[in-house]
Amino acid sequence: MHAYLGENDTLLVIIVSYLTGEQEKSLISIFRKEKEAIGWTISDIKGISPAIVQHSIHLNDDVTPKRNPQCRLNPIMQDAVKIKILKLLDNGIIYAIPNSQ
Repeated sequence: MHAYLGENDTLLVIIVSYLTGEQEKSLISIFRKEKEAIGWTISDIKGISPAIVQHSIHLNDDVTPKRNPQCRLNPIMQDAVKIKILKLLDNGIIYAIPNSQ
């Protein structure tokens, strides 16, 4: 679930879907009351210089970025990657994105 805390559909927050209606209302009211504490943009984060968190990739002027074609893994490597991904999912390090392939 998602909710907007600001006027004109601004300040988006995403909330887990398994909360009860009362828990959602309570959480949203806390977010609205304390919305200044959340860093919505880099400039909102107090005490951290934007120069520290921003980075850029310097490219030569005569070079154009290109995308390499996707390659297939052999069956043994597919199994190894699948085991590793399932382990990361189980430990909560990564999460599944709905409607992805």
